[in-house]
Amino acid sequence: QVQLVQSGGGLVQPGGSLTLSCAVAGSVIKFNDWSWYRQAPGKERELIVMIDSDNIDYVDSVKGRFTISRDQAKNSVYLQMNNLRPEDTAVYYCNARHPITRKESWGQGTQVTVSS
Repeated sequence: QVQLVQSGGGLVQPGGSLTLSCAVAGSVIKFNDWSWYRQAPGKERELIVMIDSDNIDYVDSVKGRFTISRDQAKNSVYLQMNNLRPEDTAVYYCNARHPITRKESWGQGTQVTVSS
């Protein structure tokens, strides 16, 4: 059973920075395809960035402020978030797709609150 374990998040002032982490537990297989989603109160979950072997794609609202990175040795992915805005407030979820079965796994979610 593959699990994704998230860490990071919290409360930050507008203009501040946070880093989210997500690591695979329960598998020695290296994951290449990762995504970060977020869900704000009263809104649907939205994809904000994805990374695979060839591409990195960001949604326009986070371009230039958020950076995804991957550490294959640690089977982990990170989301560096800079210049945070109140509208970035949401629960953030990591997502990974198994390289063989293509089954998706989700992290447990972590709250990010941007407020003064």
